[in-house]
Amino acid sequence: MNDKPSSFLRWRFYFILIVFFLVTGVLIGRLVYLTVLDHPFLLKQGNARSLRVIQTPAYRGMILDRRGDSLAISTPVDSVWINPKDFPDTRDNILPLTKALGISVAQMHDLLKRYSTKEFAYLKRGVTPDVAQKIQVLAIPGVYLQREYRRYYPTGAVASQELGFTNVDDQGQEGLELAYNNWLAGEPGEQRVLKDRYGQVVANIAELSPGKPGRDLNVSLDSRIQYLAYSVLASTVKEYDAESGTIVVLNPKTGEILAMTNYPSFNSNQRVTKKNKSMRNAAETDMFEPGSTMKTFSIASALDSGKYTANSIIHTAPGYFKVEKNIVRDEENNGDITVTQVLQKSSNVGVTQMTLSLPPEHFIDLLRRVGFGDQPQDGFPGESAGKFFYPQQWHPFALATLAFGYGISITPIQLAQAYEIVANDGLHCPLTFLKRDTAVTCSRAMDEKAAKSMLAMLESVVTNDGTGFKARLKDYRVAGKTGTAYVAGQHGYNWRNVNSSFVGIAPVSDPQLVVAVVIRKPHKSHYGADVAAPAFSAVMSGALHFLNVPSDKLTSGQVSV
Repeated sequence: MNDKPSSFLRWRFYFILIVFFLVTGVLIGRLVYLTVLDHPFLLKQGNARSLRVIQTPAYRGMILDRRGDSLAISTPVDSVWINPKDFPDTRDNILPLTKALGISVAQMHDLLKRYSTKEFAYLKRGVTPDVAQKIQVLAIPGVYLQREYRRYYPTGAVASQELGFTNVDDQGQEGLELAYNNWLAGEPGEQRVLKDRYGQVVANIAELSPGKPGRDLNVSLDSRIQYLAYSVLASTVKEYDAESGTIVVLNPKTGEILAMTNYPSFNSNQRVTKKNKSMRNAAETDMFEPGSTMKTFSIASALDSGKYTANSIIHTAPGYFKVEKNIVRDEENNGDITVTQVLQKSSNVGVTQMTLSLPPEHFIDLLRRVGFGDQPQDGFPGESAGKFFYPQQWHPFALATLAFGYGISITPIQLAQAYEIVANDGLHCPLTFLKRDTAVTCSRAMDEKAAKSMLAMLESVVTNDGTGFKARLKDYRVAGKTGTAYVAGQHGYNWRNVNSSFVGIAPVSDPQLVVAVVIRKPHKSHYGADVAAPAFSAVMSGALHFLNVPSDKLTSGQVSV
C-alpha cells in the first residue's frame, strides 16, 4: 500500500519535468526563430514604425516692389494634424482640443468618423503661434504639429487683386502669384527621421534630397504710388457714391506698370473661402465703353491722314449732325472751331465729320495698332482683349459712334496703354509687371508727328478752356482727356448710369507717367471732368514727387511742345 503513493508522486514529477522541458524548448525555438530566422523581417517592421521619410517644405520666393519693399512673404506656421488610430476619443481630450482650434465638437466627431481607418488627417492648417503653443501644452496623444509656410501680404487690400493669393499649400491661385508660380514656388526636400511612439520626431537620420527655395520676384509696382492710388480711389468712389473704380499708372518709356488698383477690394491675408467680384482685377478684366477718351485717336487718325492739321476749321453748327437716320449732338452749338478746339470742347459733331470724311480702314487700323481689340500681353492671367467688332462694311453711324467712344468695349489697362503710345512719340513699349533693368525694344504704333501734335492738343484740354481743367497740376504741365459714357443695359443705354474717366500724361515736356482713372456708375455727379479728373490730379502729383521728377512749369508761363 505504501508503494502506490510513491509511484504516483514519481509519475507526477516526471510529467511536470517533461512539460517544463517542452515549454522551455518551445520558448527557445521561438527565440531562435525571432532572433535569427525572422530577424530581417522584424527589423524592417520595427524601422517602419519608427523611421519615416517626410517632406521638408520649401520656402516660397518673396514678391518685391521695384524699390525692394516686400509685397508678399511666406512665414513659417504650424498645421495641426491627427492620427485617429492613436487618438483617445474622450470628452476630456475633445473639448480642450476643439476649443483651442476654434472648431465644433460635431466637426471633430465627423472628422474622426471619416478618417477612422486612416493614420493622417488635418485638423487645421496654418494656425497662429499661440494656437500651436496651446496644442503643445495639451500634449494629447495622436495630435501633432507640422511645420509649413503661409503667405503674408503687407499691403493687404491695397494690391490684392494684382498680387493674387496662394492656397493652403502655398501655391499661387490668382494674380501674379499664379502667373509666376513656377518661379516663386520652391521644390520640397525629403528627410529620413526617427519618430517615437507618439509620432514626434526625435532625431534626423539623413537628408535624402535638399529642398530648393523659390526665387524672389521683382515687380514693376511702386508701393508708394500703389498706396496713394488706392487711397485716392477709395475716397473718390465713396465721395461720389460710385459702384467701383480703377486706377492704372504706367511709365510710357519702359512699359512698366507702376501701380494698378481697384476699389472695392479684399484683404488677401484672410483665407479665401468663396470668390466674389471684389477679388477680380477689374483693370485687366472689366470692359467699358470709353466715351470721349476715344476722341484722341479719332483725331490722331485725321491728323495722320494729312487732310487735317491742329488748326483746320471744322463746321459744327448748329450743334448737331445727321448721319443716316440718326442725329449726333453736341451739348452746345460750338460753331466753327479748330481741330484743337474739337478736342478741347469734346465735340461729337467735330470728330464725326472728320472720321466720316476718311476711309473707315484708316481709323480702324490705328485703333488696332494702339492695342484695342487685343490682349495687352502684360503677363496677367485672365486679361481681356475687350470687344471690337469688325463688320465687312462699316455703316456711317456705327463709325461715327465709334469715333466718340461707343460700340467698342475696352479695359482700363488698354486705355492706359493707348495713351502710353501718345506719350512716347507714337512708340509702343510692351507692358509688364516685372521690373525692367535694361532698355526695352519699342515698336512704332502711331506716326511720330501725329503723336506730338496730339500731346500738344491734349495739353490744351487741361487749360481753362478745356473740359479737363480740374486735372491741372501746380508744378507740372499736364495733357489729358475726359470721358463720360452711358452704360448699356438689357434694354439699351441707361441714361442714369455712366462711367466717368480721365486719362492723362505728365510732364508734357518729357512724359514720365500715364495715369488712367475710371469711376464706374457714380451717382452724386457723373462727368469725367468732375469725378475722375481731380483723382487723376492727386495721383499724378504725388507720383511725380515720389519719383523726384523735376518741374517743367516755368514761372513765365507754359511753353509749347
